[in-house]
Amino acid sequence: MKTIQVFDPAMCCSSGVCGVDVDQALVTFSADVEWAKQNGAKIERLNLSSDPMAFVNNKTASAFLERSGAEALPLILVDGEMALAGRYPNRTELARWAGITPAGAEEKPTSSCCSGSKCC
Repeated sequence: MKTIQVFDPAMCCSSGVCGVDVDQALVTFSADVEWAKQNGAKIERLNLSSDPMAFVNNKTASAFLERSGAEALPLILVDGEMALAGRYPNRTELARWAGITPAGAEEKPTSSCCSGSKCC
């Protein structure tokens, strides 16, 4: 299973889902992260205000902050490689990166309606 690291901007709490004016994008993302974790994903969220050394100690995150600044966060790394920046991923992206097959997704049959020289 791949490791997904989310380098969050400075927030008042670890999820950003707190306070009076809650960002609905963070509510959705937090729910998607919990769903992915329940399906076996390994996701680590790092908050700039509560864990600044994680940003300093990660070469990719450090270089990103130097180049783009904190206002360009969040930064998403998958197995140490930059996968997304500037917005939070949706559930489909998390599932793809983590190797989770979404419920209801079924494999298509590999056979075709063609047989021999006759095709439909």
